[in-house]
Amino acid sequence: MSADVAIQKFSFPFTCTAAAGLAVPPGEQTQRACPQVKTLETPGLGALKPIAIVVGATVKYETEAGSLKATLKTASKTDLKTDLKVDLKTDLKTDLKAGSTMDLKTDLKPGSTINLKADLKKDLKTGLKAAPVARLQLGPSSSAPGARSAVLSGRGVFEKLAVESEDTRPAAKRQLSSESAARTVAVVKKSAVRKEGGEAAAAAGAAKTGLQAGPRGAPYSARGAAPGKRRRRKDLFSGSEAFSRVDAHAIRAGAELKQKRVHEVKTIAQNVTQEARSELERLRAIWVWLCHNIEYDVSGYLGQSEKLSSPEEVIAAGKGVCCGYSSLCLEMCREVGIECQEVPGHSKGIGHRPGQSLQGVRSDHMWNAVLLGGQWFLMDACWGAGRVDMEQKSFVKKFDDFYFLTDPEDFAESHFPDEEKWQLLEQPMSREEFEKRVFKTSTFFTLGLKLIQPQHFYMLTDDGEVNLSISSSRSVTYTYDITQQHDFLHRGAAEQKETGSSSSSSGLLTMSHRTMRLQILPPARGTYDVKVFARPELATTPLSWVCSFTVECPAPRVREEIPENPFLSWGLQAGSAALGVAGSSQGSRVTEVEEGESELTLKTSRSLMALCELVHPGMEPAVAKRCVATQIQPDALTCHVLCPDRGFYRLSVFVRDYDKPEARFQNAANFLLHCKSTVASRSELFPPSLGSACGPGTRTLQAGLSKFSHAGALVSTQQGKCNVTFHNQQDLELHAVLAREEESRAPAVPLARHLFCTYTESKVTVSASLPGAGVYRLGLYARTAPGADFNPMCDFVLRNSCERPGHPFPAAYAAWGKGCVLFEPRAGLLEPGAWVRFRVRVPGAKKVSVVGEGKAELKMNKSRVWEGEVFTGALPQVKLAAASEDAGDMAVMLTFDIRPPEREE
Repeated sequence: MSADVAIQKFSFPFTCTAAAGLAVPPGEQTQRACPQVKTLETPGLGALKPIAIVVGATVKYETEAGSLKATLKTASKTDLKTDLKVDLKTDLKTDLKAGSTMDLKTDLKPGSTINLKADLKKDLKTGLKAAPVARLQLGPSSSAPGARSAVLSGRGVFEKLAVESEDTRPAAKRQLSSESAARTVAVVKKSAVRKEGGEAAAAAGAAKTGLQAGPRGAPYSARGAAPGKRRRRKDLFSGSEAFSRVDAHAIRAGAELKQKRVHEVKTIAQNVTQEARSELERLRAIWVWLCHNIEYDVSGYLGQSEKLSSPEEVIAAGKGVCCGYSSLCLEMCREVGIECQEVPGHSKGIGHRPGQSLQGVRSDHMWNAVLLGGQWFLMDACWGAGRVDMEQKSFVKKFDDFYFLTDPEDFAESHFPDEEKWQLLEQPMSREEFEKRVFKTSTFFTLGLKLIQPQHFYMLTDDGEVNLSISSSRSVTYTYDITQQHDFLHRGAAEQKETGSSSSSSGLLTMSHRTMRLQILPPARGTYDVKVFARPELATTPLSWVCSFTVECPAPRVREEIPENPFLSWGLQAGSAALGVAGSSQGSRVTEVEEGESELTLKTSRSLMALCELVHPGMEPAVAKRCVATQIQPDALTCHVLCPDRGFYRLSVFVRDYDKPEARFQNAANFLLHCKSTVASRSELFPPSLGSACGPGTRTLQAGLSKFSHAGALVSTQQGKCNVTFHNQQDLELHAVLAREEESRAPAVPLARHLFCTYTESKVTVSASLPGAGVYRLGLYARTAPGADFNPMCDFVLRNSCERPGHPFPAAYAAWGKGCVLFEPRAGLLEPGAWVRFRVRVPGAKKVSVVGEGKAELKMNKSRVWEGEVFTGALPQVKLAAASEDAGDMAVMLTFDIRPPEREE
């Protein structure tokens, strides 16, 4: 069966009447209380006799070519003698919501117009299949109390028929052709064909879309715009990935046509849209082809060559200015049946300067408006193709999907049409407001950013500062750039920024609850350009420009120099949670340091290793290292900071997972400290040899060292002595070290003699008797495997304010082991020629003696403590020795020094 015969046989008008409970105005009813249907003459088919189709009833059409009988049902598929099946609830797609399914019982309102698609399910004995498209118009009816009628009028029940099976035909041949559209049969209400009625309907539709009605083909007409709630871009498609098939074909076809040097608009439009299955996909294919095959004509814009604007010239050269893009888009859309308009106006593009008045200025840009589903949308293929690098005077290809069917409120931030109606806004923006608005790039919107303050680009400092803030719907990383004002050329200025390239001394960027706040502090009087950059939190790509401001500073604030912050922002970094940092004891604001010392704690969600960096503009790095002590615990990181100078400090914290030593440290937080009064003395700085892990923490727990007497890393004493106790659950071999800043002369007694360790069962006591005031490092080491080296466990910082030197302890030897306890004398330096009482516990000993000028045997008391009186004599040293039950030889355990007698003059 040929297409002409099929059209003659199966094209028919019909009306549907559905009960809905609406009253019908007088004059709009027939004698049978149904809307009037025009009787149309169709070549080869003859006059069709219109009859009403009541939902759920049987309908029959009498024609010269034959009869068509159909049974329509409301909520189920029907039995049609012609195998036409229509499901009014589930099979009819509407253009009101991009392919959504509507319920005719409840969702359609009188007077609304939608597109319905009914699929011919079977072969009709000839093996042909069709997908007719009809227009459904609901009008009032009074066929029953509370009834609603629906009139199916349209461009035809069958808009396309094929000679071959739909499954085997090329996609391009499945497109709705102009020939099939010309053959469709229109069915309308009698009242709707009157001229005045058509004009009123057009005017009503224009009022709701903000456009003016006009005659068919008139520029900027609202013809076809449907009333109702405006659909947004997200209502049409979920994301660019929805067009992956269409995009790939358009790019591939474009490359093939370019290679064949095809320059005809019609041929290109037909080829690139061949895979498209809908009007939206046809438009998308045209958009993608434009963005990938036409470059911006920079030389033409600069006047170095003739501007190319006609479609044929633009295609042949592969480049054009904005009007070249828009005119070519217009022609290609017309070739595939999409209504398109060119829209002239102003843009915040090349050459635009913030705040410049557009009053009386000739428009400098051109873009397009397209009609989809009865609603106008905006797009700019010129901006979607890439950007211009004015420094290099070249075009940089960069596909920007944002400018495809951009929502009007977002489009209006950078595009201002000559005619207000093409803003497509319910509340149009004035020219003055457009001039004042902050410029936002496409990345601003794609990242889901929202400008909290200010709304206008120009800011005047108050007391030498201004503030701006931006919120986001997801975690975002920010940075900024503040420079003296120069010629500002959008799409010619740098659009990306690497991490750590900011000059932060003129601003303080802080983050809190997905809100970025930037305090701008211009260093001198003048005008400054401020650019904000951003990227998704976990991205590793450079940050992209998102918005710009102009700051006027009549009088800068007198302030101290702020150290550079190359790590984007102050406070916790945007990605700190992913690094394992859950919170901090300090916010993102400036921390005032009291008495030259501050403590900062970061809460962690897992065990981390940390490094800290302290920076002050006037402090040497070697001194800065002695100003930070870090305690690493399984659920917290604590930083102790000393400030030996007044002014601002930057404290940066870097972390990695504790159990991944091969991983690199990453910046998790940066804090700005301010010391403006008392400072720490240089003599109070931490010891230079201080380790990365101070105080009890993750490392000591893993080694089985627990129940420390001092939970923190800092231990202070006013008597010059202290004891640090803990439990050694794994019975590790331990070693303790005492150190301090190197002195100009060697001490009379080694610092090792000022520590004494006692082991009783699982408890360990490290006693310190400090030789003078100052700061010391007490380091604990453990041998975790036999024969292995001693590994550092943790360091304690001992602060001694007592000027009187503490006595040294006796020197201990290997025989002094677990269970041995020295009660008396604790001092390792004895007076000569004096009687000294010794009391000591030595487990397993059968004999304990003190050997000096003579040998004194100690006796065990009821408490199993060896004790006795010993005369020191004049020798320089006495020894405490013991013989065990298993060995007969005496082993030296401790040695005590005898103070040399004073010389007589």
